[in-house]
Amino acid sequence: MLTIKKLSVTFGQQVALEIDQEIRFEENDRIGIIGSNGAGKSTLINCLLGLVPYKGEIVTNLTHRHMAVHLQENNYSNNVTVKLIMETVLGTKLKDNQELQELVAYFDFNSCLTKRFNKLSGGQKQRLTLILVMLQKAELTFLDEVSSGLDFETRQILMTKLTNWYSQRSGSLCVVSHYYDELEKLTNKLLLLDQGRVVAFGTLEQLFNTYCGYSVITVEDNALTQEFFGGYRQLKAPSQVLALACDNQEDERHIVSQCIRSNINYKRRNNDIEIMTLNAKVAEEVRHE
Repeated sequence: MLTIKKLSVTFGQQVALEIDQEIRFEENDRIGIIGSNGAGKSTLINCLLGLVPYKGEIVTNLTHRHMAVHLQENNYSNNVTVKLIMETVLGTKLKDNQELQELVAYFDFNSCLTKRFNKLSGGQKQRLTLILVMLQKAELTFLDEVSSGLDFETRQILMTKLTNWYSQRSGSLCVVSHYYDELEKLTNKLLLLDQGRVVAFGTLEQLFNTYCGYSVITVEDNALTQEFFGGYRQLKAPSQVLALACDNQEDERHIVSQCIRSNINYKRRNNDIEIMTLNAKVAEEVRHE
């Protein structure tokens, strides 16, 4: 569907993106793009959309008509109703378009149709643009920080709807997000960027196995758990979390048995993007030392 063979973007003297390996987007992929601010996430999407000049090669049979994008900020006229905005952008009448009616109902958006854009809440504005993007049924859809600025409850509702929607439909999806739970729900591959360079790319299962192992047992990081598990292989983890790597089922059973005997609360993880990305970065730093 789309292959990045090499890609370089510079703004003045600053290198914003430098991809020196082959990255392939396959049909029906669900690819998450993650990285800190300035890592090159939005720059990459703009390259794929042809919005910024670049050096290198992007090989694809897709045209812009086959792509749809939800950017971080989307603004529309405040002089007309949301219904008219939708009909104008899509070139169709709501009453004549069954699929549009279904999307409006799916996102509980009927009550917003008579409002002006500036009267919508943040979540409602996001749903409006998602309806416009999703109705295109593009072969490749980009969602760039689609839940940015939303409160927790609104974000959870939106993610549930997106997860359910795309689980039943074909087409490739490329999701930029700094929320690990969103990427775990929506994606099956991950592209990790740092300072414009690729740290890791592959399926979630492949990357977790590479950087974490068979599974990870996490417990609270305190004096007691350090005493019990100080001799085990520990992974980089978020603050206050002790992450114990398990290379096989036997390792896992042994650690879990220790937790149970010592009345230590634990969680088993085999698809934790946060821990995986932390340890991918550690591995990258070691390679460059």
